Amino acid sequence: MSIIIKPMESRAEIEGKAYVHYKSWQETYAGLVDEGYLANMTYERCLAIAEKFPDRLLVAMDGERVVGFVGYGAYRDGSMPGCGEVYAIYLLAEYQGRKIGYELMKAACEKLADYPKIALWVLKGNRRAIDFYTRYGFAADGCEVDVKLGSMNKEIRMIYTR
Repeated sequence: MSIIIKPMESRAEIEGKAYVHYKSWQETYAGLVDEGYLANMTYERCLAIAEKFPDRLLVAMDGERVVGFVGYGAYRDGSMPGCGEVYAIYLLAEYQGRKIGYELMKAACEKLADYPKIALWVLKGNRRAIDFYTRYGFAADGCEVDVKLGSMNKEIRMIYTR
């Protein structure tokens, strides 16, 4: 298996990113978020997101197939000046446990090298993701927000400090 991490560029990569987004939501969030909300997270919805936000996205490619992605940039709400953010990171379940998520995170952190801190938000209760971020060096900073994903959920903020 030879995985390449690269910027998302082609139409096929946009469509592949959308599929990974859709499939990962179905694989990851069943039982964690409202079933109706999850049912509305369709491939078409994920494709619209991929088309609307094509920048600052890296994809993990297994040959011609997109198997994961990471989105990154400046911290979105301005409350933490000088902080970068990992907006999303997803990997198909069949590719998990092979260090690909680590390589995606490493590549995003390299793109965010000018930021002394990097934040991300993770759904409370998503143990697999929280454990992954913790192993990478992120730590919860105590900040939680309510998010409506059909029903109310909580996200926790985790910070990586260089």
